[in-house]
Amino acid sequence: MRPRLEVPYNPLDKPHLAESVVAALLGRDLEPLPPDVTFLGAGIYAIYYTGDFPAYSPIAAQNRRGRYAQPIYVGKATPPGGRRGGIGEGPVESATIYGRLRQHAASIEQAGNLDLTDFACRYLVLDDVWISLGENLLIERFRPLWNVVVDGFGNHTPGRGRLGQRRSAWDVLHPGRAWAQLVQPHGLTEAALRDRIAAFLDPPAPVEPQRRPPRPTTLPLFAQDNGGVV
Repeated sequence: MRPRLEVPYNPLDKPHLAESVVAALLGRDLEPLPPDVTFLGAGIYAIYYTGDFPAYSPIAAQNRRGRYAQPIYVGKATPPGGRRGGIGEGPVESATIYGRLRQHAASIEQAGNLDLTDFACRYLVLDDVWISLGENLLIERFRPLWNVVVDGFGNHTPGRGRLGQRRSAWDVLHPGRAWAQLVQPHGLTEAALRDRIAAFLDPPAPVEPQRRPPRPTTLPLFAQDNGGVV
């Protein structure tokens, strides 16, 4: 018998590096949204919901009683100039994550059917080379609702030339941001979006393939003619 080939573990593989980043984030203490104290740095963050918005009840249930197991949104905050490429040197001397979390808090406060006190967050300051890697694994692992189904939570006020874009699903479900009323309708109704959320959070059980019934067996004609006696 040929020996089994074992693939050597490489702690520097991208998936393993990403897992260490996510583990560090999940090990952080929970903070209110936004955190009480301003801090400096860029990195990644997760936002959790515990309120009573009916469509989000399966998510809220996973985050109550101190569990905080399922973020409703994850995101990244890149350092100034990060989109222009290059590797930063030293710590980021701007409140990049904190500013992003404040923007998210303002969006929630403007929504007429959400309460900011029902939200909490975790954040992790990172060297910029790890930020996108950590965010990608967070989305892949948790598939947060506001990342993969209800788009638009992280949208900024569009410029005058972008008012022709569609209203986001988030703004349909949570109206209140003034600029969102200036863009075009979304295309799906609130009821349709709620149905989409329900299907995502409680997918139907897979249908087992039906087995074909056994083919009937028949006796040879001469056996039938003789009363079944061969």
